[in-house]
Amino acid sequence: MKFRMTAMAAGVALALGAAPGAQAQGSQRQDFTMWYGLTGQLSEAVQQVCKRFNDSQDQYRITCTSQGEYDKNLQNTIAAFRAGQQPTITQVYDIGTLDLMLSGQYVPARELMQGQGHQIDWNNYIKPIANYYATSKGEMLSFPFNSSTAVMYWNRAEGKKVGQETPPATWEELHAALGKMKAAGKSCPLALDFDSWVVFEQFASAHNIPVASKDNGYGGLDAEYVFAQQPLMRQHLNNLHNWYKEGLAGIRTREGGQNVVAAFASGDCAVAFASIANHQTIMRSQTEGLDWTPALIPMYEGHQRFNTRVGGASLWALKGRPEAEYKGAAAFFAFIAQPESEVFWSTITGYVPVTRAGYDRMVQEGFFKKPENVGREVAMESLLLENQSPLTSGLRLGNGTQFRALYANEMQAAFSGQKTMDQAIDAMQTQGNQFLRRFQQTYRGKTLP
Repeated sequence: MKFRMTAMAAGVALALGAAPGAQAQGSQRQDFTMWYGLTGQLSEAVQQVCKRFNDSQDQYRITCTSQGEYDKNLQNTIAAFRAGQQPTITQVYDIGTLDLMLSGQYVPARELMQGQGHQIDWNNYIKPIANYYATSKGEMLSFPFNSSTAVMYWNRAEGKKVGQETPPATWEELHAALGKMKAAGKSCPLALDFDSWVVFEQFASAHNIPVASKDNGYGGLDAEYVFAQQPLMRQHLNNLHNWYKEGLAGIRTREGGQNVVAAFASGDCAVAFASIANHQTIMRSQTEGLDWTPALIPMYEGHQRFNTRVGGASLWALKGRPEAEYKGAAAFFAFIAQPESEVFWSTITGYVPVTRAGYDRMVQEGFFKKPENVGREVAMESLLLENQSPLTSGLRLGNGTQFRALYANEMQAAFSGQKTMDQAIDAMQTQGNQFLRRFQQTYRGKTLP
């Protein structure tokens, strides 16, 4: 079965060169390729990982190429596959996982490693991370690579000015602190954007709220969005809207010239919600003397905290490449799963380790106690909370990219006064379910692995 076209891939024209194939002439190494969807400093970090692998041995050589953002990489991979020019490995972000699973055009992780003679302790992978890329039986289909979760970035100096010595643990406490900051003259207490990942998806996980039926889609392709029926979700999104109208929050988007991370790093805004992966970006770009820390995202009073879910992406070995390339791919996957490789990756980025061995190595080496890393442990704390449920594993819902775009459009409409927040929430659910039904029709007759 070939990749089926979804709305995300419709109209994608193949404008890509052929992926490098077998062993290069005059070389003793087996060449193979990886495409990924990271840019800027994170793209540079991927290139460092690939160079370290190439320098570590003389049998294989990986060529790693950025295709732009996550969605563009997936589009290009689908287009290249249809033309028989797919890379050996491709990086697919969390919400694109279902597309790969149902395509069947990949070599399952366990099958690949066994076939190439690598002994892997699959239980070594941190469960909340592994679950996102595993079958219903718990067998991982791809390799977690750049994994993260959501945190609150807190300006300690601004907090101390208004008597908030520690990061707020509840949304109610945060609201009070933002009000005091505003009264003290802070023009942007909180930076908000229209990305669904933190204040919608991760918020739902931490509060154990269903985004969709059938355990957020893990139970079948006939799942439906149900978030509009969740009172706490309505309350939360309306609260954020009200904070904006009260001047407690400012909209900061890339399109507007300054995203939430840049707004926080510059000191313009005192609080921001983003991925722990942005930790190094803030460290490198912060205004001089910025006093800040990551913290757990707040909870509403009276609600038990559950784990936040993993974000980021995983690496898939694609079918249809020369057999010799899979030896290189397996060697690369084994290399990046080594504790020292995970320490290196986490050091040059803000991503978390994906294995217990990697995490233990970082703890033993005092990684989280170093001044430049203080606070990063909250991401692991958030992922590894004992309170976990089927609702906190992730979202296995089709056309996820389209839904995130829909969320952004509806939030923008609400915040600009074109409609009420409740109208925006209802529209998101109605149109989101239309996306799910189209995806289900595209893959009619298929069942989740």
